[in-house]
Amino acid sequence: MFYLDTSVLIAALTPEPASEAVLDWLAAQEAGSLSISGWVSTEVSSALAMKVRTKALTLAKRAQVLTAYHRLVEESLTVEPVSVRHFETAARFVDQHDLGMRAGDALHLAIASERGLTLATLDRRLADVGPKLGAATLFMETVHEQRQ
Repeated sequence: MFYLDTSVLIAALTPEPASEAVLDWLAAQEAGSLSISGWVSTEVSSALAMKVRTKALTLAKRAQVLTAYHRLVEESLTVEPVSVRHFETAARFVDQHDLGMRAGDALHLAIASERGLTLATLDRRLADVGPKLGAATLFMETVHEQRQ
């Protein structure tokens, strides 16, 4: 079972280099095997706002993508609850300064690892750091590269 970080969902919902591979991979997963957290929803909105600011998306397209995201969540994803313990674990992860963890990424790892899920990501640094913290990761770019 997998926990999807925001990068995977943005690639699934907007044009990105790995979009086709990500969509194929998502379609091949078993029903009920994909999770996110409420934090992903915050990051999705942030990523889409950035795409609007940089003119990569229009406001109308952003609205369509958000609608598709909410439909995907409702129909296909399990939303894992976020607890104080997850924030505490994330803080311990970022305390390891030599790993260069960002707070949001540490929170994704904390949630995924606590639930026994493999974190799927397009962020190589996050994929590399996860196992050092005892969290299983899948670097989705590998999926993309295997298709080529």
